[in-house]
Amino acid sequence: MAAKIWMQDKLVDADQAKISVFDHGLLYGDGIFEGIRVYGSRIFELDAHIERLYKSAKVIRLDIPLDKAELADAIEQTVKANNIADGYIRLIVTRGVGDLGLDPFLCEKAQVIIIADEIQLYPEELYEKGLTVISSTTIRSHPLSIPPQVKSLNYLNSILAKIEAIDSGAGEAIMFNHEGYVAEASADNVFIVKDGELYTPPGYAGLLEGITRAIVMRLAIQTGIKVIERNITRADLYTCDELFLTGTGAEVIGVVEIDNRKIGDGKPGEMTKMLRKKFFEYARSSNA
Repeated sequence: MAAKIWMQDKLVDADQAKISVFDHGLLYGDGIFEGIRVYGSRIFELDAHIERLYKSAKVIRLDIPLDKAELADAIEQTVKANNIADGYIRLIVTRGVGDLGLDPFLCEKAQVIIIADEIQLYPEELYEKGLTVISSTTIRSHPLSIPPQVKSLNYLNSILAKIEAIDSGAGEAIMFNHEGYVAEASADNVFIVKDGELYTPPGYAGLLEGITRAIVMRLAIQTGIKVIERNITRADLYTCDELFLTGTGAEVIGVVEIDNRKIGDGKPGEMTKMLRKKFFEYARSSNA
């Protein structure tokens, strides 16, 4: 059966899922998106993802042509139509068709696209062995240029960091903000462990405050771990006991080396493994 894609107000076959070359999402990266997981045929944290999407839309003055309930129903229909039991949803809203000028208010109507498919961001063996990462020379966009709270289609900043990682033979790149503090990885949030406490950069450091990040912080607190949001330096990364990343696609994955410096004993740490296990259990539970 051909994959079904939600386009604007209905499901269509994948080969019929087409947008105009005048869509400002294509021309200018003018739009927003969410990546959402499906576990056991259940859409994970759907309300939180939809809420964040609408907040992003408000910041960039984009009118989504569906209300929240209609959008949730469209997502559920797309998942069912593609028989996705464990997979990934890409929810996209572009500015829509306009002209070759920048003016977004000349676009006719925002375009809603929903894709549901399978995903495996990293091979399973990397979750056991851990990732190697680098410090990117590409800094995170200044918060007064593109607000980090907006999950926009303009991902060139992250792509440039990802290219650096690939060229270095690393799995990810850690990005710093304009003040030299850790912001996030190219597609994931960053955590370090030091002396039994868990640290992560604060929202004002220039990161997207991820939904997986928030869940991991909550699970850690419930376990009795002290969680601290504060600025993190490159030296902190080099000297921490554990380092791990979180994200919708990556879930929870340990980092064992950065810039040719071994983290801990060179294996995913005990807290990393424990939080990964707890996240896995939570994501597949009836409480998620």
